[in-house]
Amino acid sequence: MSPIFPLFTERRFFTALFLHHRRRCRNLSTHSPPPPLTIEYTLTHPIYTIWGANTGVGKTLVSTGLANSFLSPPPHSLSSKFIYIKPVQTGFPSDSDSHFLYTKFSQLFLRRNKPQQSMVLASNHVLRVSVPAAKASLGAEFHEQSAKASLGAEFHEQYKTITEPHSQGHDLPKQQQQHHSLEVLNSLDRCLGFRDLGYYEERKLGIEGEVSELICKTMYAWREAVSPHLAAEREGAVVEDSELLEMLKRCLMIGLNEKGKEGQNVGNVLSLIETAGGVASPGPLGSLQCDLYRPFRLPSILVGDGRLGGISGTISAYESLRLRGYDVVAVVLEDHGLVNEVPLLSYLRNRVPVFVLPPVPKDASDNLMEWFEEAQSVFSSLKETMLSEFLEKKKRLYDMPKKAREIFWWPFTQHKLVPEYTITVIDSRCGENFAVHKVQNNDVITQQFDACASWWTQGPDAVLQIELARDMGYTAARYGHVMFPENVYEPALRCAELLLEGVGKGWASRAYFSDNGSTAIEIALKMAFRKFLVDNDALLDLSVGNTGEKHIDLKVLALRGSYHGDTLGAMEAQAPSPYTGFLQQPWYTGRGCFLDPPSVYMCNGRWKLSLPQGVQSEKLKEEDMCFGFRDEIFNKTRDSSSLAGIYSSYISEELLQHSGSQKFTYIGALIIEPGKMIQGSGGMQMIDPLFQRILVKECRSRKIPVIFDEVFTGFWRLGVESAAELVCCEPDIACFAKLMTGGIIPLAATLATDAVFDAFVGDSKLKALLHGHSYSAHAMGCTAAVKSIKWFKDPQTNLNLSSEGKLLREIWDMDQAHQISFHPAVQRVVALGTLFALELRANGHNAGYASQYAKSLLHKLREDGIYMRPLGNVIYLMCGPCTSPRVCCHLLQKLYRRLEEFHQENRLKTFEL
Repeated sequence: MSPIFPLFTERRFFTALFLHHRRRCRNLSTHSPPPPLTIEYTLTHPIYTIWGANTGVGKTLVSTGLANSFLSPPPHSLSSKFIYIKPVQTGFPSDSDSHFLYTKFSQLFLRRNKPQQSMVLASNHVLRVSVPAAKASLGAEFHEQSAKASLGAEFHEQYKTITEPHSQGHDLPKQQQQHHSLEVLNSLDRCLGFRDLGYYEERKLGIEGEVSELICKTMYAWREAVSPHLAAEREGAVVEDSELLEMLKRCLMIGLNEKGKEGQNVGNVLSLIETAGGVASPGPLGSLQCDLYRPFRLPSILVGDGRLGGISGTISAYESLRLRGYDVVAVVLEDHGLVNEVPLLSYLRNRVPVFVLPPVPKDASDNLMEWFEEAQSVFSSLKETMLSEFLEKKKRLYDMPKKAREIFWWPFTQHKLVPEYTITVIDSRCGENFAVHKVQNNDVITQQFDACASWWTQGPDAVLQIELARDMGYTAARYGHVMFPENVYEPALRCAELLLEGVGKGWASRAYFSDNGSTAIEIALKMAFRKFLVDNDALLDLSVGNTGEKHIDLKVLALRGSYHGDTLGAMEAQAPSPYTGFLQQPWYTGRGCFLDPPSVYMCNGRWKLSLPQGVQSEKLKEEDMCFGFRDEIFNKTRDSSSLAGIYSSYISEELLQHSGSQKFTYIGALIIEPGKMIQGSGGMQMIDPLFQRILVKECRSRKIPVIFDEVFTGFWRLGVESAAELVCCEPDIACFAKLMTGGIIPLAATLATDAVFDAFVGDSKLKALLHGHSYSAHAMGCTAAVKSIKWFKDPQTNLNLSSEGKLLREIWDMDQAHQISFHPAVQRVVALGTLFALELRANGHNAGYASQYAKSLLHKLREDGIYMRPLGNVIYLMCGPCTSPRVCCHLLQKLYRRLEEFHQENRLKTFEL
């Protein structure tokens, strides 16, 4: 045995081995993975989280005082319910906060109330405890049973069957071997994990009046009085974060009545969740508790520290919560004679009230009855603040849709088609999930997966979201905003270096910063046109001449159906579409030659090529038009196919017709979105990469600068860091935005070669690129970009990266994609990188960008917890580069189920007509 093993107890050693192997073996199951955790909680009554600035600051005293205040109403009032939940408890059973509250409240109630005034049914329930905690709690009643195996030969034998290749389990066929492994793991889980303690105590307080309830619950408990992550490891009882949150979600349903829909009146129910230790104390799996409970993002009460050093600790705890998006409603602390509340109030600028409790008696024999009575007025004021803040927040959530319709002007939205009840009220975001307010069936905050990636910008998971918030906070404090021209500062310099070392590696030498993708395109067009003129000296002489008769008209070569932004110049570089009509853009002329591109898509399980009319040829073979696998489409061996020659002839003829077809009219730039699923009136289609590659080659031979619009496609959106890798060629200029900063703040960059930069170098400032804006290379955006670029390409933080680190693994299950492509309601499917898109089979007014055909389908999907927005009869799911394939699997399952319903409903409508 290795020399380090004696450092561990035998239990800890096998626990570590077991937990490591359990995570690996859970992937053996041939069944669908379990659904991801969905967060939901009621708004029928207030729910608060009690946090501590440190350990030992009196969180449970505050919870007890609130329970006493809440359940000691005036005579003849309605019944009330107070729910206290302790998710994590260590030091059990000698230390049990739920038992303390249960006991102290009972004593206070009997002391304060006459029996005939009111009645309270009080209970305390401990749900799951570690084996050592169960032993300590039950004593002689506890029977070892299977737990003995965890330290004996039986444990070794069971574990050997899933770790040693020639053990009994591995002599079985593969499927039986997988089943055997899972059975053994479940058995070992029972040995090493938790016991359902079944500990329950209750008592009836009072004899007459309205019956109120005190419900106390401890979810998970460990024996050792240490940090939860240490107790869990040492006692072999580790609970996953998702399991803990799922149980917490179920416990929060206690606040609902028997029908499970509506709780009692707001003022008559209050739920508290009391955390363990300090704000940043680890949970059972090691996650900081302020991160662990973030998916709920419940309003918070911070129990501060009134001791020496407590001002610093309280402020740090407050900032840790605020950084993670928690609403801190109040701070409450014990008076230690140091008047800590004064500097705290000054720091908080009276935004948050600070309540001061009287000093707690030091005598351990004191039952605290007099202290609770002395503090009653403080707890009463705190309770009123909590109820008032809840009602104000709830009213605001209810009012938001109406106010939004009155004062917002949403982009790309016909307001007449948006009823008030369809407006999504977003309370917060955690990773890739919205927390939305729903009022139609029940009043809840529930979770919706953001399948629009907040309009194609988002990539961060919950961890990166906090990392970005922290780094941007540092940058805002250090730099604020500083102007960029002729200056340098670390965030901008590091961002430019990473861009040139990453997406610009091998071709780009300069980074030009701007604010958004459309502006980046405008800059790229100016760069390309200057480069074209410099490469054609005669044209440059004509353009700067003063003849008055000669005029050079530069146009772009682009693809029909493409979209490069909404600013005037960017719109000129795209073909006529719903965005460029006279009512939308009266100045639009369409300054370009727009080619009809060939597209590829999946239909009935096969990848197929759709050619525009001008590219049709009898020479094409079946293998040129159909592909068994998507990767065949990107294979460079297609460059020698007959289709490549047909593409080349088609492009050459189009260029010949448009360049010089009118006097002094020239194609001055090519602009394409490499690998892009073009949207707008054309739906979402993937352009044949061979066509794009031939297009670049033909333009290069004519000295036409090449622009890659990677505003959408860059930074892993399509499975590679730069979509240029998909088309296997490099541009002269490329534009990036959206995912570059993780989508958390706007920033764009236009990269260019030395040759492009040199076209602007001269003795006169008038020859420079005279373009920019006040927030060029703003420090916060550059900081976010640095963090996101590094995060997405690091295998330690992005588990979807392939072993080589150049590709994302398949995020969308291709078997599911095939299944959907066979569906009779589906015309075509495209799945690539983080994007899954499909076109619904539709005709007439049901097809196209203005179609409302998908509206009912998307409404049902939102009910399933998926937020989607259509492009006419095209719908799509978009995730981030770090999204778990397990999450995407469940998204596609829900989509297929709703497609079935959608298809049946439309068949019925057709039949009725």
